[in-house]
Amino acid sequence: MRVLVVSDKVEPIIYSPGVVRRAGDVDMVLSCGDMPFYYLEFIVSMLNKPTYYVFGNHGSEVEYQSGKGDIWQRKTEPQGAVNLHRRRVKEGDLLLAGLEGSMRYNQAPRFQYSNREMWGHISRLIPGLMMNRMRYGRYLDVLVAHSPPWGIHDKADLPHQGFKSFLPFMRWFRPRYLLHGHIHLYRNDEVTETRYHETDVINVYPFRILNLEPGPR
Repeated sequence: MRVLVVSDKVEPIIYSPGVVRRAGDVDMVLSCGDMPFYYLEFIVSMLNKPTYYVFGNHGSEVEYQSGKGDIWQRKTEPQGAVNLHRRRVKEGDLLLAGLEGSMRYNQAPRFQYSNREMWGHISRLIPGLMMNRMRYGRYLDVLVAHSPPWGIHDKADLPHQGFKSFLPFMRWFRPRYLLHGHIHLYRNDEVTETRYHETDVINVYPFRILNLEPGPR
């Protein structure tokens, strides 16, 4: 399945009519977080493909846009896209699940978590992953996350450290891919793809077009 994945930065080449020429043949859109609602809504309107997202650490529970008569409208999610956090979805041949946010580094009320708190989110996924295993012969194909796993593509400072809980998650549930953002890239030689056991960990910042395949049964 051909997939457009975006994260963390509004890219002019995507936020333009040219997105149809560049990504019009994709089957699905995924967002790994820290994307404004208007950006995802633009992509939905231009490509008209199934779109799933998770929030990043800079996620906003509410955004506002101007409406009729200069009245501001309150929005809690991007229209036309589905929040994948703590959910499992089958799209085409792919089994998807999502985990939002980053390591906790201040007192923000949402979208930052300790490793213990992230384990709580993971526990909410486990019953559905077991059902996937019984029905499809595998737990998961794609984990859509904002943060990377600990020690893979992450940084030393707390806000950009990865989650240690993602490491046993990958060993136990064997997703074929873990897609993440959060770690901005400034050099061409930075590592963006790493194999961990049976999982390809991919930093998608600011966007990637990937050919994703289901994992083995």
